[in-house]
Amino acid sequence: MGEIQKFQYDNKIVRNFLYASVIFGLVGMLVGLLLAFMFMFPKLTDGISWLSFGRLRPLHTNAVIFAFVGNAIFAGIYYSTQRLLKARMFSDLLSKINFWGWQLIIVAAAITLPLGITTSKEYAELEWPIDIAIALVWVVFGVNLIGTIIKRRQRHLYVAIWFYLATFITVAVLHIFNSLELPISAFKSYSVYAGVQDALVQWWYGHNAVAFFLTTPFLGLMYYFVPKAAERPIYSYRLSIVHFWSLIFIYIWAGPHHLLYSALPDWAQNLGVAFSIMLIAPSWGGMINGLLTLRGVWDKVRQSPILKFMVVAITGYGMATFEGPMLSLKNVNAIAHFSDWIIGHVHVGALAWNGMMTFAIVYWLVPKLFKTKLYSEALANFHFWIGTLGIVLYALPMYVAGFTQALMWKEFNPDGTLVYGNFLETVQQIMPMYWMRAIGGTLFLIGLIVLIYNIAKTILAGESVTDEAAEAPALEKVASKRTMGETFHQWLERKPVQLALLATVTILIGGVAQIIPTLVVESNIPTISSVKPYTPLELEGRDLYIREGCVGCHSQMIRPFRSEVERYGPYSKAGEFVYDHPFLWGSKRTGPDLLRVGGKYSDNWHFNHMYDPQSTSSGSIMPAYQWLITSKHDRSAIQDKMRAMVTLGVPYTDEDIANAFESMDAQAAKIEDNLHADPDFVRSYEDDKEYAKQAGVEFVPMKDREITAMIAYLQRLGTDIKVK
Repeated sequence: MGEIQKFQYDNKIVRNFLYASVIFGLVGMLVGLLLAFMFMFPKLTDGISWLSFGRLRPLHTNAVIFAFVGNAIFAGIYYSTQRLLKARMFSDLLSKINFWGWQLIIVAAAITLPLGITTSKEYAELEWPIDIAIALVWVVFGVNLIGTIIKRRQRHLYVAIWFYLATFITVAVLHIFNSLELPISAFKSYSVYAGVQDALVQWWYGHNAVAFFLTTPFLGLMYYFVPKAAERPIYSYRLSIVHFWSLIFIYIWAGPHHLLYSALPDWAQNLGVAFSIMLIAPSWGGMINGLLTLRGVWDKVRQSPILKFMVVAITGYGMATFEGPMLSLKNVNAIAHFSDWIIGHVHVGALAWNGMMTFAIVYWLVPKLFKTKLYSEALANFHFWIGTLGIVLYALPMYVAGFTQALMWKEFNPDGTLVYGNFLETVQQIMPMYWMRAIGGTLFLIGLIVLIYNIAKTILAGESVTDEAAEAPALEKVASKRTMGETFHQWLERKPVQLALLATVTILIGGVAQIIPTLVVESNIPTISSVKPYTPLELEGRDLYIREGCVGCHSQMIRPFRSEVERYGPYSKAGEFVYDHPFLWGSKRTGPDLLRVGGKYSDNWHFNHMYDPQSTSSGSIMPAYQWLITSKHDRSAIQDKMRAMVTLGVPYTDEDIANAFESMDAQAAKIEDNLHADPDFVRSYEDDKEYAKQAGVEFVPMKDREITAMIAYLQRLGTDIKVK
């Protein structure tokens, strides 16, 4: 045995991440609740662009995933890693950079997303400067983690450390490859991928952001905190080995199940389905390992609110990871995709697995860090029950809403016409479900407020957080080769470099096998000669569509189903999207699909629809976008945008770029002439002129306003393919 070395654990960094997690959790859930009430009260934030649904939705998802859950992950990892490795974190400076850098990124997201500065890619909406900051801070975290592993005093790496390593490696790969974009300015970029390729890369990232940011680190935390709270070892170490390697290998293949029945090549879809089904085995292996750790201590579970939170969290993980593979079956996906079923599924994982496990860790850590007892176990128990009820009241109505939507969308009359030809009939039918969802979310938020009060009282009654004294023998050198009786995995557990390399290869296999053929084999995306690049004004309108978050409610992907072709028009072809940087297929239909909306309505209809949706669509829950009507459109960057598109393979000519402003003026003038066909528009337009004259301000012609570019884009959608 080596000499006994004395050192101190850094508890302050754990405290800081815990504070940030709870505070941002409150903010993120408040925004989510506001969004839930917007479904019943679409005019709730009328006229305030930065509080519109399309801009707040990505703020909610980013705040909950990266601020609430992300800070909880760092808190749990920093606490458990030091104790599992018998070493202080590698660098206090890196710990502080990790903390403050992550909080600055969150603040940057909270500022830019409501301003409409977004890439529109799910869970990756932040623009390129913030993407670079995320990569740098993530590398700082990784260096700190790996440095601590290198200077450890515990030879064998416990299972939780494997999950932490896999999280660091995979999230870095996913983030970098999905965030490859060509900057236009400090606040605007275009994805280097287009259409089908962009969709595959995005959902390779999007699915595995759930897998490797919301799942693998929490499994590592489960393997540490559940045995600690239960005061007994993990049920099966052998099962944890199988769980880890099978999970990180299979998960990375499953992304295409988000794109079933889309324009993605069938072989990629089928691979996604096959590996998604296989995911049940390792996922449930982890759930069983967690729950059976509590065998024989059920009396303790009944008495301990912390263990009750953990039981619901692990059960929620099991439910979500059974439902996910089931949703990847094509016959089930045909019903669920684009419906509220998916919203229910996502929130079972987020509220139960991530939320309840985070609450358990907070309740367990705070008394230890502040050297006191939890202020009130009764309040913690109340939080548990109201939180659990909130999850149930949130999820069940979404399942009912999802089935209702799917059945109504697909129902035909005997004469072959759609029973519910008006999309709004579906919306009105599920409004009671939206009310119940809002009530469930309110209950869950009340639980969080109870937690904040409980831990605040605990902190006030405790001592200041200080570094924790510890001691352990120094790590002695041993043979690098396997010793007598040592299994391969036991050897691997004491060789972090080899473990990290093997994990990297394991997670890369699936991504390489799916993405490279789609990027390089041209036959996967057949070209369509009639598909042309967007005009300069349409390109500007598309950017406005992205800015306002329209893709959060409207898809642009018609699946090859009789019901969808009847309702929306010809199904989507891969070659239609070759100039779309980024793709805008969407993942939820709160409103109808827009791929074939071009030419379906007049310019006046679109104008009135954006100004007051209820005036054109009675019963619509779409919010108004009146600032598009009044705001002058800044088109000064159009030539830079077109040059960037040329770099990305869009065939604009030098003449197209040189004449961009003239082209925009001509197309905008035609739209303005069309708008003059509406007497109400003419009266309003003349009122605007008179107001500008009386106020002594510049009058902006309608052709120069944002609405004109938006109309140009909407009227272009789907018109490249001519079908009688």
